[in-house]
Amino acid sequence: MSCHPLPTVAVTGLTAGLAALAGLPVGTGALLVAAVFTGQLSIGWSNDAIDAARDARTERSDKPVASGGVSRRTVWTAAVVALIATVGFSVPLRAGGAAALVVVACGWAYNLGLKGTWLSFLPYAIAFGILPAAATLCLPGAPWPAPWAMAAGALLGVAAHLLNVLPDLDDDLRTGVRGLPQRLGRRATAVLGPTLLLIASGVILAGPPGPTPAWGWVAGVMLAVVAATGVRIGLVGERLRVLFLAAVLVAVADLVLFAASGASLLS
Repeated sequence: MSCHPLPTVAVTGLTAGLAALAGLPVGTGALLVAAVFTGQLSIGWSNDAIDAARDARTERSDKPVASGGVSRRTVWTAAVVALIATVGFSVPLRAGGAAALVVVACGWAYNLGLKGTWLSFLPYAIAFGILPAAATLCLPGAPWPAPWAMAAGALLGVAAHLLNVLPDLDDDLRTGVRGLPQRLGRRATAVLGPTLLLIASGVILAGPPGPTPAWGWVAGVMLAVVAATGVRIGLVGERLRVLFLAAVLVAVADLVLFAASGASLLS
């Protein structure tokens, strides 16, 4: 659990989907996915190593370092090895690899201090915003993706940050963490997270050139229902971890809808 498996799998899967949408060759796409995967492992492990003392104070039994299941030194070693592997996978990708390293740098910046400031959302916005570029910059000529693709990624990233923090918000406050969600409070965070998910979905459906097909409007209505349900769950204060899972599922749905539209990340 130290590697934060759900976020790691979610971001890696999102990268694989973007690589496919960009039309990357299999070998190039595999390198990019490997770079992001090992980068996410390094972020997860470093997070648990850095937060070990704070997690122990809040008796986080789901954190192996805090509960004594694994040593802090072991997790730090794993994080550094994973980071070195990330650099190794990224270098052959050139511009795309540089973008992948920006994604990882954002995660480390969050772990090393930004999570406790009102700018806690910024690493997520930058990392998810540049993730489509990590795919398109691997193409010949290193083209940047369309602005709407990067905007949608940034919105998904901030939503993921808000919804991921929400279940642990009270523990964070008790241990002095004052990121953006903690400053906004539970109610505002519970409303803003699903709302940003919905806006991101709208950008993905309406962003590509040409009219939105009828099925796109139907999908938009369905995603609006998911967002409204997420707001309700957040306000009630139960099953809060479901909200982060909802963010992952909406991101997957957005990728599928985008692929079905036949649009390009470059337009």
